[in-house]
Amino acid sequence: MSALLLRGTGRARGWVAYLGAVGLGAGAVALATVWTSGPWAAGIGAAVTTLSGLAAERMRPPGEGSDAGAAGEVLRTERGRIPLLRHLDRPELAGAHPAEAPATPPAYIERDAEPELRAALERARFVLVVGESTAGKTRLAYEVVRTRYPGHAFVRPLSRAALPEAVRIAARRRRAVLWLDDLEDHLGAGGLSSVQLASLRTAVVIATMRVQEYRRYDAREESRLTGSDRDAWRAQRDLLQQAAVIRLPRHWSGGERRRAAAHRGDPRIGAALRAGERFGVAEVLAAGPELLASWENGWAPGANPRGAAVVAAAVDCRRAGLRRPVSREWLRELHTPYLAARGGGDLQPEPFAEAMDWACAAAYATSGLLIGNYGAGFTAFDYLLNAPGHGPVPDHLWHGLLVRVEPADAYDMGLVAHQEGRLARAVEALDLAARGGVSGAELPLAIAVGDSGRPRRAAADLAAIARRRTGRLGPRHPDTLAARHQLAFFVGESGNHRAAAARFAELLEDVREVLGPDHPDTLAARHQLAYSTGEAGDPRAAASQLEALLADRLRVHGPGHPQVLATRRSLIWFRPGDPAGAERELALLLAEAEAAEGIGPDDPHTLAVRGSLAALAARAGRTAEAAGAWAELTADRTRALGEDHPHVFYSRLEWARALLAQDRALEAGAVLTGALARAESVLEPGHRHLRTARELLARVAGRGGAGPQ
Repeated sequence: MSALLLRGTGRARGWVAYLGAVGLGAGAVALATVWTSGPWAAGIGAAVTTLSGLAAERMRPPGEGSDAGAAGEVLRTERGRIPLLRHLDRPELAGAHPAEAPATPPAYIERDAEPELRAALERARFVLVVGESTAGKTRLAYEVVRTRYPGHAFVRPLSRAALPEAVRIAARRRRAVLWLDDLEDHLGAGGLSSVQLASLRTAVVIATMRVQEYRRYDAREESRLTGSDRDAWRAQRDLLQQAAVIRLPRHWSGGERRRAAAHRGDPRIGAALRAGERFGVAEVLAAGPELLASWENGWAPGANPRGAAVVAAAVDCRRAGLRRPVSREWLRELHTPYLAARGGGDLQPEPFAEAMDWACAAAYATSGLLIGNYGAGFTAFDYLLNAPGHGPVPDHLWHGLLVRVEPADAYDMGLVAHQEGRLARAVEALDLAARGGVSGAELPLAIAVGDSGRPRRAAADLAAIARRRTGRLGPRHPDTLAARHQLAFFVGESGNHRAAAARFAELLEDVREVLGPDHPDTLAARHQLAYSTGEAGDPRAAASQLEALLADRLRVHGPGHPQVLATRRSLIWFRPGDPAGAERELALLLAEAEAAEGIGPDDPHTLAVRGSLAALAARAGRTAEAAGAWAELTADRTRALGEDHPHVFYSRLEWARALLAQDRALEAGAVLTGALARAESVLEPGHRHLRTARELLARVAGRGGAGPQ
């Protein structure tokens, strides 16, 4: 028996529950059978690992030791102590995906990023390794940190609930590493804050993060087409900007593969090298491709279609923004629509218990499609989250989750929905979070309300938030400045661009002095000031401001940044000159946006450039071209954002306008009538899109088309 084991809480269920939170593999079957029997012994065994040195333990109740006292789970020794890094003898303890059997982990292969990581640890106390699932992020960090800090305490919270206690432990140790594998699970409501980070004066913080999650918080992912900051994500984004970021590619370089070849006597490494360049070596070692193929093949009639549906539900729980495991009973209820959509009984689905056994079974003694067990709940293997072909999270899953989750979970889900343009979902989830007392939910809720088509309501809510923050924090506190920014934005969205410009001019003075001239919030305020100035009737002044802003954005961000593209688009729009030249510039901008890494054809910036091109075609009298462009843009925005997004309504209005310009009144009426009925149920009364729709319908009626009903 290992010298360092899980310390129990006196309840077998709790003990077993937390094994699954740390390690994955088939080696714990025998250990699991001590606590359970029957089919679920194998299921739990597939989700946990017998570790030769350490295992996870549930935090002891208050008063049972010097480091006890908070709900949640932290990695500890058999005697309830925080381990030292030199005692860690399995990378799974740090969260690494287990490799294929045999039980010993494969040899560590030095990665090209290792010198960069070591250099970062020389100069920074917060280092973040970013890469795709199974790229080898955790193994790289584990090997470097274990050799660099052997005498440091290894403080690893195993849930967001345990983070405050883990921070407290790390802060009071003279030498400690706070280990945050999958950092995204430790952000959001109740997650890591800048205040907590500042309290770690001597501790080193090492974190890993999937690149897809990192992009959610990256400053490149700002929300407004005109450049304003994603205030709902500002705290998390500012936190991540304090980290030294090391990027780890999934595919291994020639040098890495040559170093791996020295260990090809290990059949696991040999097989990974034989897989060629399509997959990364670490990806194959973790059986990622095999698990994805197993899920896809499970849908076949008579195979494991119910198990595949259970996995689909678990995957979409993660994609919806739920950061914690879901229970077996939730999966029993949430999976059924997925199975029905694929054919239901025609697929000859297996019983639910058998489906769960299959989904949890380890592939090649590594991981299962689901990770977890009875007590801890289940999460989908993260490699599956970015498999090709995922559509939007379906409504049945979203609503099924929202009636079950806690307010803090709803906050996470609301932010994800907002970022993905699913505004009705964002409002629903953030409202639940705000009513549940989640700190900080009121600002993103107000933004989501405004973005969803109720700018006057948002402006009223934001005015109240700004007043409260001014009274509590002062008018120039960053949180107050964020509320003032969004208030000015929605004043403009309500139609009063002159008042918005005045507010942004006042805000800009404060934000420049408090945050500095190159801070993203300062640049965003400048962009909004220029945009509001142009919309208020002074396009020349707007163009002058945008030219100066573009020079600064190019200096700060570089040419490929989304906000550089957004600034260029606004400048082209407001700058007086040759319309044909403007079209050529926009076409070039569109090609750059579609090809840019992290942007692509469905990004709001790209879709906005297409809208500008369609508008210029209409201005030039090429109405047939404009109608076709608006029709395509309407379809693409509907697919990307959902049919209730205000940008979709706007595209429909312009499509109808172009049809009317061609004397195609009947078609214009058909486009408008359905859109108006839906818009009236979403947009606030008096919204400019509703006014425009009624004006266009009146023109349709005047030409003998389908008039207002």
